Amino acid sequence: MENQHASVPTVLVVEDDDHIAQVLRFMLERQGYRVVHLADGRAASEHIASSPERPGLVLLDVMLPYVDGFELVGLARARADWAGVPILMLTAKNTERDTVRALDAGANDFVIKPFQPNELLARVRRFLKT
Repeated sequence: MENQHASVPTVLVVEDDDHIAQVLRFMLERQGYRVVHLADGRAASEHIASSPERPGLVLLDVMLPYVDGFELVGLARARADWAGVPILMLTAKNTERDTVRALDAGANDFVIKPFQPNELLARVRRFLKT
């Protein structure tokens, strides 16, 4: 039983909106993923810098208190063991400039809020290959 739990992909959710974070946790846990939630950029930057365990995927809000999502992508990409972790950014901003900035920062994909749950889960599955 322990080996099965160890093989469950972990999704790191960095989202400051409690409601959206709860929706994401519910959706992801129903799909069998383990969820670690951090509510601001400072906590996320500390986690990225010090966590011995790398997640299978990061769902990352762009606009966060203290440290924004763009900077967090850079921190994750600077860590050799996190360089290949898929990062899916979530944002309420719907401009080409923000999409390009997210992708240029090293994000693998970009989803506009409000997102469609099934579309978001399809993107998560694509990165986690489940």
